[in-house]
Amino acid sequence: MEQVEVYLVRAFSIAGKGGNLAGVVLNADSLTEPQKQFIAKQVGVSETAFVSKSDKANFHVSFYTPTVEVDFCGHATLSSFWLLHHLQYIPAGRYKQETKAGVLAVDVALNGDVLMSQSLPTWFAEYSAQEIAPMLGIQPSLIAQTGLPIQTISTGLIDLMVPVPYGVLDCLEVDNDTITHFCQQHECVGFHVFEMNPPEAFYTASCRNFAPAVGIPEESATGSSSGALACYLHRHFGYQQAIFEQGRAMKMPSCLVTQLAIENGELTQVQVGGEGAFDKVVSINL
Repeated sequence: MEQVEVYLVRAFSIAGKGGNLAGVVLNADSLTEPQKQFIAKQVGVSETAFVSKSDKANFHVSFYTPTVEVDFCGHATLSSFWLLHHLQYIPAGRYKQETKAGVLAVDVALNGDVLMSQSLPTWFAEYSAQEIAPMLGIQPSLIAQTGLPIQTISTGLIDLMVPVPYGVLDCLEVDNDTITHFCQQHECVGFHVFEMNPPEAFYTASCRNFAPAVGIPEESATGSSSGALACYLHRHFGYQQAIFEQGRAMKMPSCLVTQLAIENGELTQVQVGGEGAFDKVVSINL
């Protein structure tokens, strides 16, 4: 019986607390896709990353939720490169990872913080407040009063950006079944619901992410969705840098830093970053 070690890392943690747990399996070259899916299901966190060799980049990284493989995962990317640096397998510097979302750059700072590049945004359909609000247990008028669109965007994974007024985020009553059906029907991963904070606040926006269609009822830090939200806020407010809070409702507070590069008025790079913290190692029998 083969035993696989899975490192659990808190991505986007705050002073080593909170964050979003990701599993990381190093030297995963010999694992089959069914074995990876089995491991991810046994580990039970929202995503597990499998790091192996690549002909196109420094590493090949694949990402699995407990139920399905996904093209990209921000917090599992951060966890993987934070761990590689923490274990002294790589020094600080710039690296490239091969993923199903493309070959993407990852910067590792001297203190181990990770800033990862994501795909440039792809903009998809907009939806009405009347259609989306009932799935969140709120009145359509609350979404409408933000004056912002409900829209699917991808910087690696397709998520639905849903604005709500300040003070509403913690009052949602989510219908997982209808969100699952919607996401399957419209080929998106989940709902990224956010409220803009007052100008004097440290966090630009507070967020919650619901992705029951891929086995994640709620997630405490979502890197891919944060990249998409950063692009959304740039389009509507002109932000080039934004800091997001997520996980408050789960008592797993997380901090996600985003940075956009603009050249000649065009968006040229999307980056999302934060810190990591070691949690524990678990062993899975195959």
